[in-house]
Amino acid sequence: MRTRTTATLLAGVLALGTVGLAACGSDSNSSSATTTTAAAAEKTTIVSAAAANPDFSTLVEAVKTAGLVDTLNGAGPFTVFAPTNEAFAKLPAGTLDSLTPEQLKSILTYHVIAGEVMAKDVKAGKVKTVNGEEITIAVVGDKVTITDAKGNTVNVTKTDITTDNGVIHVIDGVLMP
Repeated sequence: MRTRTTATLLAGVLALGTVGLAACGSDSNSSSATTTTAAAAEKTTIVSAAAANPDFSTLVEAVKTAGLVDTLNGAGPFTVFAPTNEAFAKLPAGTLDSLTPEQLKSILTYHVIAGEVMAKDVKAGKVKTVNGEEITIAVVGDKVTITDAKGNTVNVTKTDITTDNGVIHVIDGVLMP
């Protein structure tokens, strides 16, 4: 797997209020400033992509609770293995509610790899996650599975949801460090 320079994991919700300010000027640069700001407003981050998909509502809420929104809106790039709502529902009843924000942060950062790894670039083997622990990736044909530190294996069910700061791969379980 290839990785790029690491930035901090999971950075703040984009401030889009500058569009109005850019339009106030009357010189020739106003038009380009407005265009540049509009382009920034169209930027899709890992958090905004997840928030736009109702299948990730539990994940988005967990990211907020853990205080990781700013990080995952940051420059990245990141590769996120994103559990769906159904994946979270497989956890024993009350698990999410019993976690402290720090415990939740540890679990969520266990789903993130520094750098952008597209499906075509996935290689079998151990990979270090942003929380410092490893996951094990297995590739058999076009099927990819991930085994966590507890020995639980999840399937990658959808790949290459690209964002401006990385890529999301959907998984059908929650990885536990």
